[in-house]
Amino acid sequence: MGTEGTETTRPGVGSELPPLEIPITRTLIVAGAIASRDYQDVHHDAELARRKGSPDIFMNILTTNGLVGRYITDHFGPTAVLRKVAIRLGAPNYPGDTMVLTGRIEELIEELDEGTGTEAGTTMVTVRVVGANAIGKHVTGTVTLTLPGTAVTLTDEEAS
Repeated sequence: MGTEGTETTRPGVGSELPPLEIPITRTLIVAGAIASRDYQDVHHDAELARRKGSPDIFMNILTTNGLVGRYITDHFGPTAVLRKVAIRLGAPNYPGDTMVLTGRIEELIEELDEGTGTEAGTTMVTVRVVGANAIGKHVTGTVTLTLPGTAVTLTDEEAS
């Protein structure tokens, strides 16, 4: 089931990505810490986390980074290549909360050449991402990705 010859329309600068709600479970926090080999007790031991001043265990940055990447690739599809993920953590993600990821396309550069390190006909997209929970912004940052340029029409909502 190929997509050759199929034209798709992708949103342009200023477009909002649909939000993604992620339930923050104890299992997600612990599994993410283990998968990223982050054995700090504050990511898996509630009692030790409390002794260190936290109300509970909390998500590590590597899990957050992975969730941000998932948000972008789920939206742009399997041909999207993440080139740069630059995030900053804020309010912790605790079990029982929900993080809502949102994004806004900030920049589109079409038909890049080899001097940029990407293939000609590629589109580079920069998305501003925010992940918020009940106590504030958990993550803010930008993601830069490339998309193959073949058979893709980009629309700019600001021009409408």
